[in-house]
Amino acid sequence: MTRLIISALLALAVSPAWAQADRKPLNIRDLVAFERVSDPQVSPDGKLVAYVLRATDLDANKGVRSIWLLDLSAKTQRKFSDGAGNSDTPRWSADGKTLYFLSTRSGSQQVWQQSAVGAEARQVTKLPLDVGSYAVAPKGDKLVVSMDVFPDCDTLDCSKKRGEEKTKASGVVYDKLFVRHWDTWATGARSQLFSLDLAGDGTKAKQIAKIDGDVPSKPFGDAADYTITPDGKTVIFSARIVGRTEAWSTNFDLFQANIDGSGKPKNLTADNPAWDTQPLVTPNGRTLVYLAMKRPGFEADRFHIMVRDLRSGKTRELAPKWDRSPSQIALSDNGSTLYATADDTGQHPLFAINLGNGLIKKLTEAGSVGGFDLSPDGIVYTYNTLDKPDDLYRIGWTGGTTQLTRHNATRLAGIEMAPYEQFSFEGWNGETVYGYAMKPAGYQPGKKYPVAFIIHGGPQGSMGNLFHYRWNPEVFAGMGYGVVFIDFHGSTGYGQAFTDSISGDWGGKPLEDLKKGYAHALKSYDWLDGDKSCALGASYGGYMVNWIAGNWNEPFKCLVNHDGVFDTRMMAYSTEELWFSEWENGGTPWEKPQNVEHFNPARFVEKWKAPMLVVQGQLDYRIPVEQGLGAFTALQRRGIDSQLLYFPDENHWVVKPNNSVQWYDTVQAWLGKHLK
Repeated sequence: MTRLIISALLALAVSPAWAQADRKPLNIRDLVAFERVSDPQVSPDGKLVAYVLRATDLDANKGVRSIWLLDLSAKTQRKFSDGAGNSDTPRWSADGKTLYFLSTRSGSQQVWQQSAVGAEARQVTKLPLDVGSYAVAPKGDKLVVSMDVFPDCDTLDCSKKRGEEKTKASGVVYDKLFVRHWDTWATGARSQLFSLDLAGDGTKAKQIAKIDGDVPSKPFGDAADYTITPDGKTVIFSARIVGRTEAWSTNFDLFQANIDGSGKPKNLTADNPAWDTQPLVTPNGRTLVYLAMKRPGFEADRFHIMVRDLRSGKTRELAPKWDRSPSQIALSDNGSTLYATADDTGQHPLFAINLGNGLIKKLTEAGSVGGFDLSPDGIVYTYNTLDKPDDLYRIGWTGGTTQLTRHNATRLAGIEMAPYEQFSFEGWNGETVYGYAMKPAGYQPGKKYPVAFIIHGGPQGSMGNLFHYRWNPEVFAGMGYGVVFIDFHGSTGYGQAFTDSISGDWGGKPLEDLKKGYAHALKSYDWLDGDKSCALGASYGGYMVNWIAGNWNEPFKCLVNHDGVFDTRMMAYSTEELWFSEWENGGTPWEKPQNVEHFNPARFVEKWKAPMLVVQGQLDYRIPVEQGLGAFTALQRRGIDSQLLYFPDENHWVVKPNNSVQWYDTVQAWLGKHLK
């Protein structure tokens, strides 16, 4: 109750002017209430767009996903999916008459189908295991689905029974890594691909290939990891062979296997010891397009666009001088153009790349493009900016952009979003570095405002022109803070050399960029109060907060460290994806102990003095819970004002709606205590 009263008083203290204003600043309760638009899929005739809409059920403490249909000619939209549970991943049949989707309405996640003009939904797959992902064959006669099965089980029923077995002894014996990944302990089950005849009863699935690995990859792989060739005879998929090296290998290869399960898969990219993924085949079936990293053991290498002749095996790189890393790709209907999104100087635009000559055209400018799909009339895509959540838009083939949906229009009408601008300055070695500054809600000329200095994670990431739900700058502006964030050396979207520059130098170049960016912002924006500022960050940003605590704590009245690395040596031994720590430190901790220790925040605890809020999730296996506990223990033992916000049910992220509200409320109270 005391915490709620403090939060309420702090909210009132942000700016009394809001009591008289017609619109109010954005707050966390507005944020969790927003509907989230994703995964647009255009019908073959271009008349309808199916997409996913996520709403928040606070009582159930979860997001609920449903499928909506947008009629492009009538400019109307309606909810398409009914029934209990979640429905998502809409995909059209080749004739455009039927929409397939995943739904949990039957009690497990299965593939369903429904006529686009109505009628009752019909369950297509009736399998004993959850369907994790799926794809519809181009000819509409088969499905390819992924399910988690145990390698030594010959039937799906065997895997189901094994997964439900209960024993009185609770111990589990492991003899190789991973023993846990992201937020889940290993059970021995592997995600594998199966095919089903759509003319069947949905109960019979044939395994396409037994792979010692997961297809799609875990924890975030999806149907983009595999594709069905236009003739419907084979499947090309990305997989990392496990062996005993899974925890330190980034070697994903592309395999081609017969869809009927006959024969052995063929490794198409055995010559590349790094990551090959997102296979696409041109409509004529002759050319494979995919993304490939070139340096093994590095998860943040640039994805190069590769083009392979499937008959001769000859492979070439498309646009080799384009120094950006595509994240999502799609082919035009005639196979002549590749469309891709990529980080680019603090934005995430959409590009068109000629498959023949590699010429590149940027199709969008400021802001971030998410999912997209091609239609006869243009490209339909989700789009957001720092001050605007996702909606659907369309770029016509002859030009012009149209907004297609306005899902949060009523809520947004009552909210005054804070203005922002991108700036640049001379960072490390005189090189150009970019950042953003956002004015506080209720900004009044001549007044000074306390500063929320946010540091992004990754570290190979970007905090740019993006509407984010976990670290939303507009919510911090709504609290009454001027917000500053910097894309320091190591960030993505500025060329691979810029991204590479952080490896082995976590506390070096990035800290210099943050210092110079902070000073530049204070000099450039007279409304920022440098005497009242707090540095906040998560993951690598949380590491940097710990590093700042011992190496640059002078400017800050407080710090917020969310799931940040405290002890780099123990991090190297306890994180699950070992390739990350080993690449960043140039080797294992016993091979390169000096590298692991050089930028170790735990070495500088005696210099800590700024009050710190530590946030940690129990299910975070990327940066395990002891890292947060270690930082909090150091703070408490040294007598520094500190708090620990602990989530027993969250992983590296805070995703449950009520937990998200608590997170923002706690952070707001902490900032208010030290800056207001």
